[in-house]
Amino acid sequence: MDLTEIVVTRNIAASPEKIFDVWIDANSPGGPWFGAERLILSPIVDGLFYLAIKHEGRTWPHYGRFLRIDRPTCVEHTWVSEATKGVESVVRFELKSNGSNTEVTLRHRGVPDDKLGRQHKDGWTWALSALAERFVGRQAEPPA
Repeated sequence: MDLTEIVVTRNIAASPEKIFDVWIDANSPGGPWFGAERLILSPIVDGLFYLAIKHEGRTWPHYGRFLRIDRPTCVEHTWVSEATKGVESVVRFELKSNGSNTEVTLRHRGVPDDKLGRQHKDGWTWALSALAERFVGRQAEPPA
């Protein structure tokens, strides 16, 4: 099976600390876990997650374990789903201060290079857009 890497980058008007805290908190609107149909989340190194997302009339289960959590610069975890054909892929969420904004880069490597695998780009683009929307209209904070 051919594998690929998906990269999505976004500048967000907030500090890395604020963005990191939203991303890792299941109760924060704008984070990837918020609004899940079902969620089990233990955001610590070697902690596990189960995420059920409703999309296009069905529920899509996702599983993984956290590999790295370095506040406020990086969260890395595995990602297994029907779209990865059960293969353990790796998602890396990186934050870099960029003046009063933060450059957020999400890399998802080891994704099958097929239609379903490449659709992860749409999902991660949506997730980063939801995250950015969380901070729209708020005063950008100076870098820490």
